[in-house]
Amino acid sequence: MKRTRFDDNPCPIARTTDLMGDWWTPIVMREFLVGPRRFEQLQKRLEVSRATLTQRLERLVEEGMLEKREYQPHPPRFEYHMTAKGLAFWDVLAVMWRFGEDWLFGEEGPMVALKDRESGRRIKVAVVDEATGEPLDMRALRMGRAVVPPSVVVTTDA
Repeated sequence: MKRTRFDDNPCPIARTTDLMGDWWTPIVMREFLVGPRRFEQLQKRLEVSRATLTQRLERLVEEGMLEKREYQPHPPRFEYHMTAKGLAFWDVLAVMWRFGEDWLFGEEGPMVALKDRESGRRIKVAVVDEATGEPLDMRALRMGRAVVPPSVVVTTDA
């Protein structure tokens, strides 16, 4: 079955879904947030096939989420580093974390938690308006056409 692509879709959610591609992509990106940089480390931690991991890493490099760097010339060995775009993907993973934490475990909750590195205080992810810092309420939002930048000239045949 051919996969439907959304990389040209006008919706940001559709394009992000296209980038994520499958269930392995967010899991691979999660691993880069906790440390492994080398193929063998990732494969061991994730217990994923070499072919699957190779495909995901190639796509993430192609999309500018990761950068491949040689750390040993003979034989050639590489490690992967997150780019600014890859680091920005944390926001997507954080929202997924919060949803899973709130809705996909029983009363006992998950066995892992996000914690502040210095204080050890448990962190609860929230989605807020960047301009105001206020939590977003979907009932107060609507989707509309983005504002056309002033440098773009729009003409009509009226």
